[in-house]
Amino acid sequence: MKDPRDIIKRPVITERTADYMSELKYAFEVDIRSNKTEIKKAIEEIFKVKVSKVNTLRMPAKPKRYGRYSGYTSEWKKAIVTLAPESKPLEFFESVE
Repeated sequence: MKDPRDIIKRPVITERTADYMSELKYAFEVDIRSNKTEIKKAIEEIFKVKVSKVNTLRMPAKPKRYGRYSGYTSEWKKAIVTLAPESKPLEFFESVE
C-alpha cells in the first residue's frame, strides 16, 4: 500500500474552499495517479475522521509567460472530501475560517 502522505500532497485553501468548511468539505491537492478509494483511506488514516464522499477533478495545465519565455504550469489533481456528519471538523483548518 502507498503511504498516505504520498497520496495527499497539501491542502488547497481559497475563499471558495473556506466556504466549504462549514459543510464539512475540505479540498486537497492529491497525487495525479490516485483514485477515490485511496484518497478516502489516506484522509481517514491521517486525520482519524470518517469520510462519506470524495469528488475528484483534474486541473488542466495553464499557459504562463515570464518575459519572452513561455511555458505551461503542471497539471494536477484536486480532491474535495466530504466528512460524515458525526465526524469532527479537521483541526488543521480551524484557523482559516
